[in-house]
Amino acid sequence: MTEQRISTYEGMFLFPQSAGSDLGGAVAHIESILERADAELLAISKWDERRLAYDIKGNKRGLYLLTYFKSDRSKIASIERDCNLSEMLLRAMVVRAEHVPAEEIEAANGRQALEDEIKLRAERGTEG
Repeated sequence: MTEQRISTYEGMFLFPQSAGSDLGGAVAHIESILERADAELLAISKWDERRLAYDIKGNKRGLYLLTYFKSDRSKIASIERDCNLSEMLLRAMVVRAEHVPAEEIEAANGRQALEDEIKLRAERGTEG
C-alpha cells in the first residue's frame, strides 16, 4: 500500500468573463473538480476580472479564481487533467504552496465575499 503524501496547493483558475454572470456555477465547478480528487478546499476567492494579454478561445477578458487546497500528491495529475478537459475553464495552474503561511491562506478565504457577490448579482438579475 502506498503512503499518502498530503501537501498544500495553490490553484489559479481562469474562466471566460461570461462566467461572472454565473459566479456560483464557476465556484461549484472548481469545487467539483477538487471533490473528485478528494482534495480539501481550504480557501477560495475571486482574485480579479481583467483583460487578457492575448485572446484565449476568443475571449479578451477573464475571471480569475484563487484557491488553496490540500490534496494527495498523486491526485494532482487528475486535477490538472480535469481542468484541461473542462469546457468551462480557459486555463488553470496548480503549484505547491508549502511556503504560504496558514494565516495568509486564511486571509485569502473570500468565500463569504463570493457568496455575497453571487446573491447581489442574482438580485440585480431579477430586478432587470
